[in-house]
Amino acid sequence: MPNLALEWLRSRPRRTLFAIGVAAVLLYEAARLWYRPYVYAHGLSDFGVADTLGNSLGTIATVLVFASVLGRTFEQALFVLRAAAIAVIVYELAHPLLGKPVDPLDVVATVLAGVASELILRLVYRQRQTRDA
Repeated sequence: MPNLALEWLRSRPRRTLFAIGVAAVLLYEAARLWYRPYVYAHGLSDFGVADTLGNSLGTIATVLVFASVLGRTFEQALFVLRAAAIAVIVYELAHPLLGKPVDPLDVVATVLAGVASELILRLVYRQRQTRDA
């Protein structure tokens, strides 16, 4: 049986996706601590960015980390990424079942983050193909 941890460590695309996902979490946490309070305290209009940071950066973090950990090939990573993005969108749409309203901006941010994540995934794997050729 192959050592899955070693296989994961040897895969540059998987490590890269994981690193980008972790960076998204760190960026979100920094923005939550400094950017969001600054925007709210000064009454700035940032087109809803401060309100949707959790959905946008959180979706990127979630789907890229899942794709990194569970996707052994590009095709598997793409499937996992899409499934995770759809799951996050369904979670957003299921908010009324949890007694919360659906925020349309959060849904839009989640969809856009899912699309951005797929573009990141394709870019990471394209760089590998270009380098291997």
